[in-house]
Amino acid sequence: MPATEKDLAEDAPWKKIQQNTFTRWINEHLKCVNKRIADLQLDLGDGLRLIALLEVLSHKKMYRKYHPRPTFRQMKLENVSVALEFLDKENIKLVSIGLTC
Repeated sequence: MPATEKDLAEDAPWKKIQQNTFTRWINEHLKCVNKRIADLQLDLGDGLRLIALLEVLSHKKMYRKYHPRPTFRQMKLENVSVALEFLDKENIKLVSIGLTC
């Protein structure tokens, strides 16, 4: 059965459910370091909470230094790169992550 435009829409009900579930899962892990997120895109965008989540889940620290107070876009992108590099070095594969068209 082909996907309808309603199923692929940005505000499709299943997307909201997935987003809320993932946000709650992240917050459950981040509470031990007194952090939380409300919006996945905004709150993970500077890389800091993403780094914190990876450190909590892996029980390891980042291999490289990152910007603790990123003010510029470049600093935020570098933080996200540090997190992705950590995943690569730990041989952690990202699955079921992609864009829907």
